[in-house]
Amino acid sequence: MPGTRKLGRKTDHRMAMLRGMVTLLLEKGKIETTLTRAKEIAPLAEKMITLGKKDTLASRRAALAFITKEEVVTKLFTEIAPKYSDRNGGYTQMYKLGFRRGDAAEMALLRLFEEPAKVEEKPAKKASAKAEAPAEEAPATDAE
Repeated sequence: MPGTRKLGRKTDHRMAMLRGMVTLLLEKGKIETTLTRAKEIAPLAEKMITLGKKDTLASRRAALAFITKEEVVTKLFTEIAPKYSDRNGGYTQMYKLGFRRGDAAEMALLRLFEEPAKVEEKPAKKASAKAEAPAEEAPATDAE
């Protein structure tokens, strides 16, 4: 359940850390951190993007109350949120990266979801041309 991990910090310190990490994620687009922190950051970042999709004064003020930089809030409302206007949740992706060398903490890459580029399929003209060519021209045989 998100929001229940204490991460070895008192409440104020933990919330300041999470606010800073959400701000960095929205600013840079991706962040590398421990898996437990990433699991805490993802729902908070998704909530901020949902606020950005509403684009009201109240939602902008709520985002400003959580995100630590005004430029990031502006970017959230003008660039990030419109990109996800037709999507209901699932704005972040988490990839496990293995274990950190110093203390063997499990690391993860958390990034904003990007739609894969659609590849347009070209009409199969070559395949149809090859299929028609043998029917029109019979290959010469030396069977005689």
